[in-house]
Amino acid sequence: MVQENGVLVGMKHYPAAVKADAVALYRSRPGATIKSVAGDLGVNTETLRNWIRTSDGRRLGAHLASPAAAQADGAGVQAELAAARKRIRELEEERDILGKAARYFATETRW
Repeated sequence: MVQENGVLVGMKHYPAAVKADAVALYRSRPGATIKSVAGDLGVNTETLRNWIRTSDGRRLGAHLASPAAAQADGAGVQAELAAARKRIRELEEERDILGKAARYFATETRW
């Protein structure tokens, strides 16, 4: 139970879509504070903070995890980042090839 304005109120349960929209709203406002966005949405500041942490892939209480676990998570993130960068390079190369082909065929079809 949570106390609001001196009255005990039950815990509120929000649908996943509401949580995702709230996190997206916070991220879409550069310079906005969690407190200001939570106030605009009418949710508790800590509730929004927890939704943001969860969306980042961090569990509640993760700051209490061991340094070894944090290091292992960091290694996984680094591997994922390297794979993403490799894929970006491949896609950019494909885009460049397709652009050259489009220019070539555009000049070939002129009368």
